[in-house]
Amino acid sequence: MPALKLCVLSSEILPYAKTGGLADVAGALVPNLRRLGHEVHAFMPLYSAVHAARSELHPVPGVQQLPLVIGDSEYRFSLQSASFPGTDVAMYFIDCPALYDRPTYYTNDPDEHRRFLAFTRATLESCRRLGLAPHIFHCNDWHTAFLPLYLKTLYASDPLLSRARSVLTIHNIGYQGVMPSAAAADLGLEHPESWLDADDWAHGVINPLKTGIRFADAVTTVSPTYAREICDGPLGMGMQAILRSRKDPVVGILNGVDYKDWDPRHDPYLTSHFSPQDLRGKRKNKELLIAATRLEPAVARPLIGMVTRLAEQKGIDLLFDALPALLQECDFGLLVLGSGDPRYVAFFEGLARRFPARVAFRLGYDEALAHLIEAGSDIFLMPSRYEPCGLNQMYSLRYGTIPIVRNTGGLADSVQHFDARSGQGTGCVFNDYDAPAVRWAIETTLDWFALPNTWQRLMQNAMAQDFSWTRQIVKYDDLYRGMLSA
Repeated sequence: MPALKLCVLSSEILPYAKTGGLADVAGALVPNLRRLGHEVHAFMPLYSAVHAARSELHPVPGVQQLPLVIGDSEYRFSLQSASFPGTDVAMYFIDCPALYDRPTYYTNDPDEHRRFLAFTRATLESCRRLGLAPHIFHCNDWHTAFLPLYLKTLYASDPLLSRARSVLTIHNIGYQGVMPSAAAADLGLEHPESWLDADDWAHGVINPLKTGIRFADAVTTVSPTYAREICDGPLGMGMQAILRSRKDPVVGILNGVDYKDWDPRHDPYLTSHFSPQDLRGKRKNKELLIAATRLEPAVARPLIGMVTRLAEQKGIDLLFDALPALLQECDFGLLVLGSGDPRYVAFFEGLARRFPARVAFRLGYDEALAHLIEAGSDIFLMPSRYEPCGLNQMYSLRYGTIPIVRNTGGLADSVQHFDARSGQGTGCVFNDYDAPAVRWAIETTLDWFALPNTWQRLMQNAMAQDFSWTRQIVKYDDLYRGMLSA
């Protein structure tokens, strides 16, 4: 089949900038689409931290100091480029210091919406200057969600861009980029209110994500279950009606895992590697993890790990009642790495003081420790209220670290509840979002751990799972080709 010309836009792309899973997915799409033979071009803003850390960037001739009018302001932008690591893909950066030379990638500044409107418009203008005519623009989240509308308005008669189709991927529908209707002048459209949601306009707001959902040729999200949840229930965060009104349904494609970095057979952060055929290294990693966190050196005791943002979405509230009682009644260890809401920080700090031999809490994020937690823990806890996809449960499976998850989003799509009688399944899945349900799940998993043959079977099942991008990327390829043939 002929190769496609693809343009991927994202506000963050690994390895250049990351605050969450968006960067992981965008950073995986780029090289994996290239491996399918497509011509891929990727765009993101040139934040000051990225500029300072990347000496390999070079200016693109013909795309320097171009004017860009957003509302009542004229900005100047340039294009810088590099080769995406390990590929021949052109990675382009929109260089506009007036908008991106700031201490953080995202801000609460009054012009935050302009930063990403400018990114989107500058990408389109750069394509024109480069003579690039993509078959597909693949947009990600609200930051680039006006691009589908721009293709149908400002660029509808452009000889290079008028035939391009657009895909919008929703990574977390809770983030919508809502701005006041006074920002309508910044969109650069004649009579912008005629293109925007009438109800939002009446309430004095503009919703970029809703606009993208309305005008994109295809909308995807990061797991099949999450696709159903955001269309049919409260997890749609007010987007249910616009999602259901689309002619084509939302497509759920589960994210893949980069096993180059997340595989116990060759994990670069581990000193003791292991495999399903030789699990001795897992015990060694548990010993190292216990020593590193100063827990009581009891390797036979089951150890539960968590690596998480400390946010309400992650189900931490369920643990307030469940964990203290369980720690009093059951003999297990708990290790938590994360940062976020101060009340969740205080909860885990309090648990560590109350049970110092069995509970350790590390505030912040440490990549090496995150890998060691995956490798050295016996159980991984993810009691999320909702989870568009989630990656840690898939990492855990590969490391033989049995995930406890709630039946939601990508957790439901990647973990099968274990049946001890048949020996089928890969983890523990609970349904209800309440403390008794998570308590049941932890107790059930501890019971399995106490049966060595049962636990061995469960670990082998888990480690046999394959969620590689090699399997997932073909679903995007099918989507693109289906759009172009329709």
